[in-house]
Amino acid sequence: MTRAIRQRRKETRPAELLAAALDVFVDKGFAAARMDDIARRAGVSKGTVFLYYESKQALFRAVVQEAVLPHLAAGEALLERLDADPEQLLRELLLRYWQVLGNPRLGGISKLVMAEAGNFPEIAAFYHEHVVQRGRALFATVLERGIQAGVFRSCDPLVMCQLAIAPLMFSCLWQQSFSGCEMQTVSPDLYVQTHLDMFMRGLLCEPPPARSSR
Repeated sequence: MTRAIRQRRKETRPAELLAAALDVFVDKGFAAARMDDIARRAGVSKGTVFLYYESKQALFRAVVQEAVLPHLAAGEALLERLDADPEQLLRELLLRYWQVLGNPRLGGISKLVMAEAGNFPEIAAFYHEHVVQRGRALFATVLERGIQAGVFRSCDPLVMCQLAIAPLMFSCLWQQSFSGCEMQTVSPDLYVQTHLDMFMRGLLCEPPPARSSR
């Protein structure tokens, strides 16, 4: 029984290390995060961390692969299920994207990368290749299908992708930076829904009727 418990512990340890690393990276940033901090958060020795991950950079890459990439994979799977309805698919993808950004921990990864890209270009390059470019490709595919189907106006898909995502990213960064300073705040859900409505009205060939404010 003791051997079985140890085996189960060994199998779950990578996930425990990644959860601890995510917390430390988001709380401290990449530069200030230490392997000692991550080990302490996970309840193991620093040597144990190095048994699984050779460097802090390797640990960060594993965190992104574990915490972020599954959401992109889910979006790509959604692309196949809602192939016939570009408008519904685009709305769903943008809402899913916000669910990731709106999560304090997952949204903190994007903030970390942008804040420290100049000092750690290798982690920025990894994040850009595996997250940013993959996400852009997904959105661009949906936009191109919508244009071809006559649902969306003719436009540059990459430009529209930037216009769709940038306000969501800004809202995420704003909340994480100034949430403790503002006395009056805008509901994140209201902000996202308003942005989504305005964006879709400009994109659709036939904008939907205005919603009543009552």
